[in-house]
Amino acid sequence: MNPKRSVSKQTKYLFVTGGVVSSLGKGLASASIGALLEARGLKVAIQKLDPYINVDPGTMNPLQHGEVFVTEDGAETDMDLGHYERFISAQMSRRNNFTTGQVYESVIRKERKGEYLGATVQVIPHITDEIKGNVVACAEGLDVLIVEVGGTVGDIESLPFLEAIRQLRHEVGTGNSVALHLTLVPYIAAAGELKNKPTQHSVQKLREIGISPDMLLCRCDRPIPEGQKNKIALFSNVPQDAVFTSQDVSTVYALPQHLHQQGLDDKLCELLNIWSRAPSLDEWHRIVERVTKPAHEVTIGIVGKYVDLVESYKSLHEALIHGGIAHNCRVKQRYIDAEEVEQKGAAHFLTDVDAILVPGGFGKRGVEGKIAAVNYAREKQLPFFGICLGMQIAVIEYARNVLGLHDANSLEFDEKSPHLVVDLMNDQRTVENMGGTMRLGKYPAKLKVGTLAHQIYGSELISERHRHRFEVSNVYRERLDQAGLVLSALSPDGHLVEMVEIPGHPYFVGCQFHPEFKSRPTEPHPLFREFVGAALSHKQTRA
Repeated sequence: MNPKRSVSKQTKYLFVTGGVVSSLGKGLASASIGALLEARGLKVAIQKLDPYINVDPGTMNPLQHGEVFVTEDGAETDMDLGHYERFISAQMSRRNNFTTGQVYESVIRKERKGEYLGATVQVIPHITDEIKGNVVACAEGLDVLIVEVGGTVGDIESLPFLEAIRQLRHEVGTGNSVALHLTLVPYIAAAGELKNKPTQHSVQKLREIGISPDMLLCRCDRPIPEGQKNKIALFSNVPQDAVFTSQDVSTVYALPQHLHQQGLDDKLCELLNIWSRAPSLDEWHRIVERVTKPAHEVTIGIVGKYVDLVESYKSLHEALIHGGIAHNCRVKQRYIDAEEVEQKGAAHFLTDVDAILVPGGFGKRGVEGKIAAVNYAREKQLPFFGICLGMQIAVIEYARNVLGLHDANSLEFDEKSPHLVVDLMNDQRTVENMGGTMRLGKYPAKLKVGTLAHQIYGSELISERHRHRFEVSNVYRERLDQAGLVLSALSPDGHLVEMVEIPGHPYFVGCQFHPEFKSRPTEPHPLFREFVGAALSHKQTRA
């Protein structure tokens, strides 16, 4: 394939790179710019290029990498794709995120098939052509494709991606692509001033690679004086009106407004020769107002395993905020280490929370603490929400303390348990490779009429995203149901339990899927909306 022949002249490209240090917020910046362009009536999507050699983040430690975001089509992707979906209407898929591992895997597979006609396979042109081909394919049918390059300029891992971008910019021609460089302008307290030099060096490094940025977005913790912005422009060889700031904001949902007020989207449209309507940001104003000046407040205890890095639960964190937006309510999230609950007891941590949530996860560590938290929520009539593993934990707790099966457990934690109320799915028993082999992506579920779940969704048939290997055992379904645990949603064939609930409880709901992946600030997921509502009602009743 010759990428040059496949380039759509209608699609414009924005390439976003980062310099100086990592974790500057390229994903949020890309998502915010996407929101601004979409508010102008443009069809926009965002793609993330990840330099690591892992094929995907599915087997990576959440404490190092953050959450694994799952798309509708079952791809395990970078957490930035969650940002993209929360800010723009486009739904991400596996083509919106690819890694060095995927690129090399594809090229090697083609080489083994003889598709390169005996040529010596090299980084240029074969690897760069593969990258360009993926970018162009993702751009099909769009007005603008935003391409975020992971990592930091200067890293050896990202060089093939940057070279591919250099080539693609040349191929699409002037006026069809913009390079935006996100960089750090640090404040040195001892000197009492902001420092431009890191930005200058970062831009210099990018230019050495062959990419001259058209726009700069300077990450900073305070306003940059106009004179200093002019100096940055001069030494970075960009126009003065193309230097923008990305300051700390009260909420990430204020970033589109912050960038718009500076005229970033106007400048971008000018450089891309795009004529569009002025953006309508009323919805974002409403969201920011509700997040920053809420009428109510609740505290939700999140009992999990990866609490040392909140980014491990990023979509969950945001979905709870969305649930608060629906009720004009601030959601204070208290992350509680499940292992500490094991040691000190649930009451030590949960007496003053308004609701309890047990999120997804893997592995035995902290399981008994999670079971104790569920038991506390059930017996104290505290609103409870269990997601994926959280639902399985709720089933184990119910089997132990209501059915009297004191040794009840999951095969994942204790294969010798006489009562495996949670078992490995049948199609998972022969799986050898860990990566990409779970039950992944969207699956339908049928809700039981008359249940709380049915009331919340307002529909009998739903579709949600999954990421798991274990399920509630069918051997114990009838006994659980007879003991009062309602199996409120099943797979359409009736073989898999997708949701459970306890009637008469203020809110006791578990789901096998991950609803947080589909929640947006403009459209809070109904399960989070009602969970936060139950927490607020409980607080008001208790007061």
